[in-house]
Amino acid sequence: VANEGGKHWTVNEVRALIRIWSDKNIQQQLEGTVRNKRIFEQVAARLQKFGIDRDWKQCRTKYKNLKHEYKSVKSAQDSGSRSKSMKFFNELDAILGHCIMEQASKSDNDESERPPEWTEAKSEKDSLG
Repeated sequence: VANEGGKHWTVNEVRALIRIWSDKNIQQQLEGTVRNKRIFEQVAARLQKFGIDRDWKQCRTKYKNLKHEYKSVKSAQDSGSRSKSMKFFNELDAILGHCIMEQASKSDNDESERPPEWTEAKSEKDSLG
């Protein structure tokens, strides 16, 4: 039986994890919550269908590690450094690139990001119609 760290993830196991993670439904659930044991239980169950035996803790740890590594490579690249790279960067960029870009644009004063009171006022006006 593997200890808490578990055995190393193979390339195929990581690919399968990323494939499940790229599911829009899973992404939305992960973005919306911190208490995500139930989500990772689903992920582990789906990995089982590929014949990959990982528990939810292993899935969550791998997810967190991949996400952390991606963010550090991404921020190094954003600052002009090409020295940092990682194996699954492109796959993760397809999943996480939009999330991180959305967070970045929210901090800028972007005209597409209207204050919530504007959209609320507009919808009230529409309903008065």
